[in-house]
Parts: sequence; structure tokens; C-alpha cells
Amino acid sequence: MNTQKPQIPITTQELEEVKKDASYLVGELSKKTDFEHKKVKTPSSIPLTTVSTDLRREKKVSFKDMLNHVSEDEILSDDSHLLISRVRKGLQIALHVSNLYKKASGIDSVDRKNMSGSQKGSYNEKMRTASAIAQFVCAQYVVWAIEEAYPDLQSDMQRELVNLWESNFSGPTAGLKNMMFYLSLNLSHPVIAGDKMMIGMVLEYMKLIRESVEERIASFQYSEIFTDNGYLLENSTFAINGFERTVHVGTSVEFNKVEMEQIVGNRDAKHFARRLVERLLAYDFTTKQNPFDALGGISPVHMGYGIAGTGKSMLISAIATLLEKRCKDLEIPFLFHPLPDTVVSTFQGGSAEHMVRWMKPLQDPSKIIFAPIDDAENNLQDRTMQGISAGVREIIGVFLRYTEGAYAINHGNAAVGVYTNLPEQIDPAVLSRIQSRFKIDGARSVNDILDQDYLWWSKLEEVVPGFVGMKSPAYSFLSDQAVVSNMGDTYGSMDRPVEESILDAFEAALEVGSPKEHAFFAKWYKNVQKVFPGFSSRDIRNIQKAVSYRIMDFDLPDEWYENPEAFFRKDYDTKLTMIQDSMKQNMGSLNFAEVRLQESIRYLDNYATIADANFKRRVGERVEQLRIAQAANDAFANEKESA
Repeated sequence: MNTQKPQIPITTQELEEVKKDASYLVGELSKKTDFEHKKVKTPSSIPLTTVSTDLRREKKVSFKDMLNHVSEDEILSDDSHLLISRVRKGLQIALHVSNLYKKASGIDSVDRKNMSGSQKGSYNEKMRTASAIAQFVCAQYVVWAIEEAYPDLQSDMQRELVNLWESNFSGPTAGLKNMMFYLSLNLSHPVIAGDKMMIGMVLEYMKLIRESVEERIASFQYSEIFTDNGYLLENSTFAINGFERTVHVGTSVEFNKVEMEQIVGNRDAKHFARRLVERLLAYDFTTKQNPFDALGGISPVHMGYGIAGTGKSMLISAIATLLEKRCKDLEIPFLFHPLPDTVVSTFQGGSAEHMVRWMKPLQDPSKIIFAPIDDAENNLQDRTMQGISAGVREIIGVFLRYTEGAYAINHGNAAVGVYTNLPEQIDPAVLSRIQSRFKIDGARSVNDILDQDYLWWSKLEEVVPGFVGMKSPAYSFLSDQAVVSNMGDTYGSMDRPVEESILDAFEAALEVGSPKEHAFFAKWYKNVQKVFPGFSSRDIRNIQKAVSYRIMDFDLPDEWYENPEAFFRKDYDTKLTMIQDSMKQNMGSLNFAEVRLQESIRYLDNYATIADANFKRRVGERVEQLRIAQAANDAFANEKESA
């Protein structure tokens, strides 16, 4: 359960009150230190070692001056100005929040001269916590602000250059001063040149500051005063929730607009896409719940799979296009949030951090979110396969924690889509999280191919009427692409499995029962487990989810979209009642036993197909190799006879 914390606003006026102190911290600071730069290797592999000071020698540095030094220009660059502005604001927020903590904990009014021994101990612990809060909040904001301003920045290369050296938790001002002093010294590294490296250095240093606090969280006493509240920066999406990391959500990624009518075939996939959009839009922003989710009608994680060139990327764009249009009509925010290609990092822990940064926005309850993972086999590959990188393992670990577990917060407003050409290469644990699966097989029938051709040559006909001049079939173009009202229309007759292993298990269960009996399904599933030991309770829950999904497989009336007040803008309880009424009407036209059988067949056939696909592909590749070898032998023999 996600408990909403009170949100204490941080106003511009409050930050102005500590601006002078923050400006001091970005100016010249002095400290006795034995700081020494790390040994690193440049691209030419020449080791560099630079000693900034003699042991414990007084050193003066200025964050502003160091930015000038890196830029090698008397006039600060735009990037330098932005860094100064963001770091100063981070310091202001940190000072303000730590002041709130000191006031709430009572340490700002303590008479330090007349404290008892126990009071001194309590005072010191609270000051230590206040210092941790200040450093964490400052680092949190600067990381957020840099990632907001430079969303494509790749800063991993800076991590090996960063040296935190020593921390100070004696008090907020002392801790921030120590933090800024060593940030400035880090920027003096001779390898740091140019704005990009400068920004990357500041980003990685602030991440280290954040990590140094996180490592000590258990040791900070009296922290509940801070962690029990949330803080929201005025005129911003930046929020503080205790020592939890804040991730910049950003805006939707641009995408090619595709209408559902442009996709030929893929009836199952298009139907699922329409239902997904309808259900996400039912989300209630006031209660942060979705009535469809409460009734089991939403799949937080779904998968579309099929061979290359069958329309997976088009379907992703079509879902995003329809969601964007509907959200715009209903005046609600929408985020298109695909997994970036750069999520895998060569640095230890970097991939996990990138994946957390991507997963966190999915918990944002303030917008409708569609988060597709295209070519998912690249980042969610089976961890038991040879040669899997540590980065992929980190990504999968984060994905599993955020889709089912302590980190998995589901409001019913976000959907993750896994799209792949090679479902058999997806990690089994990831597959088990996927509740809805559909095949994307493109144009398969004669009419589908006619329609795909029609969409092409009809554009030429529009430009020059009569140019195509070919005889048309009796078939009415695009009629097979019409929207279906329910999934049953896309399945046709489905009373027996197709996959041999699942069919054998099915027939064995038939010998002792009927699909109209509850016991039949238990025996069938048990038989499947004998063939596929990986078939688990989660898979059974996924089948149950699919049945529930079918029970809610009904269209929302057009008038609800034409007049949002009729449904979408009603309160949560009213929407829930309206959906339940529609659900009851739909159930009257269904046979539960038949639906349960169909969904079990679909899931289990799919399960067996994926499980067997890798072996079948390897057999096919071997057969092809043998054919080539045989053809080569025949050609060689013919040449020999001719000679």
C-alpha cells in the first residue's frame, strides 16, 4: 500500500531567506586537507597523478572560480551559469529543510551552555541527522535538476574520477561546506575539460554524496520528523519524500503517430490495445485508484511478440497515439515513457541505477503512463544463457522488484509493454510477471495482404486517379480490419490446445474429468507442471487474471467520451458502480467454463510455444546448415563430373 505523506510546500520566499548563506557556500571556502586526485588513465593510457595539496595544508577553493577554470574562459558559459544556479538552489532547499527539521526537533532553541549529558547526546545526534538531511536534499535536487536540463547526458565516465575523500555530519552548514569544498577540488582534476565533463563530474559527485548518506541511514536518530513528511517545491515537480530518491519524470518522448486503421491483421493485438487505453483512462486522479484494477481488469505488464516485420513498433506507436489523443480530449496528462537504448552501463551498478531511474516514474500517480520496452530480448535476456552481461542482470533485478514486490506500487494508471521478436530469450522470471500476452503476426490471410496492398496503392490513386488501373477483388477493402467487440470474435473455435505437450496434458485430464468441472483444471495444470516444471502458481494467477479480463471485455459507450462528465469525471465510487453494471451485463452473454477453457488454452499454448521455440530454432538452423552442406556437395560433385 502506498501511504501518501503530507506535502509541505517550499516557497520561493522561504528560499530567498537562506539565499545569502547558499551564495557563501558557492564562493571561496578554505580547509586543511590532504586531498589527492585519484590515479586515472586518459584515452591515450597515460597515467595521471596530481597532488592538490601537501598533507593537511590549508587550501582555498571556489566553486565559481573552478567552473571558470574548467571552461578556460573569463566569461562563464551558459552551462556554468546553469550549474551555479542549480547548485545554489539545491543549497537553499537543503538549508531550508534542515532548518525546518531543527525547529521541529527543538534543537534550534536549546540552551547549549546549560545542557545535561543526556541532552548533549540527543543534541549531537539531532545535529548529525540535520546534517545528513541537508546533504541528501541538496544532492537530490542537483541530480534531479541536471537530469532535467540534460536528459541525454551520459556521465558514467566521470565516476572513476570522483573522490568524496571525507564526510562531515557535525551540522548542516558544516556538512554542506565540506561537501562544496571537495566538489570544487574534484573539479580541479586535470582531466576535466569542457562543459560536458564538468557537468558529468558535478552529477556523479552529487550521486556519491547521496549514496554516502544512504549508507548511514540506519545510524541517523530522530529522523522520523523528516521522513514522516513530504516536501514539494513551489512551481515545480521536485518533491522530497524522506531519504527516498527523487527521479525526474520529464515529458513524453516524441513518437511517430500511427492510427489503428493503419495496422493490418493483428486483430488480437489491436483489440488488446483498445482495451488497454480504455481501462487506463478510467483511472481516478483523486483517489489514485482505477476501478478496472480493483476488479482485475488491467494488466500492469503485457507482452506482444512475433517475428520481425509484423508490426510491433507500429502497435507501440498506435497505443501511444490513441492514448495521447484521448488524454488530450479528456484534459488529463499523459507520459509516453519508452525504455531508452542506453540503459545498459559498462560501470558496476550503473545499469541498475539507470533502470531505477526509468522505473520510478511509473509510480507517479499524476498522469497516465505508457512505458514500452521494444526489442526487449536485448535488455531482459534469460540470465541462464551464456555470456549475459552484469548490466543485463542488474536491469532484470530492478524490473522484478518494481513489478512485483516491496517496490511495486500500482495505482492503475501505468502500463509496461514488453515487445519482442524472441520471447523464448526473455528471462523466465520476467515472463512470469507478464499477465497478458498476444501474438503480433502481421498480415496472415489473403484479405490481410490485399488490405496491406490497398493502403499502399490507394495513395498513388489519390494523386493520379486511374493510374493504378487494376481489377479489384469482390472483397471490400479493409472490411476484415474492422474493430471487434470482444476477444471471443478474434479467437474463433478454441476447444482444444494446439501445442502437442499441452494437448497431451489436456487429454490426460479429460480421462478423469470435464472442462465444466473445477477439478479438471487443477489436474490439467498439474499435468503441465510435469512437462514444464517452471509452470508455477504465478502462471496460474496469470490465467485467472486473463479470465477476469475477458469478463470485463466490453466497450465503453461512445457518449462517455463525447461527454466526459458522464463517466470519466465522476467520482471513483460512481465509476466503480457503472463498470460493475457493465460487467454484469457482459457476464450474461458469457459461459464461464468456456471462457476459462479458452484463456487456459491460449496461455498454455503460448507458454509451450515460447519454451520450445529456442530448441526448434536451433534445430532449424542445423537443418539449414545440413541443406547448405548437401547442396555444396552436390555442386562439387557436378563440377567434378563435368571436368
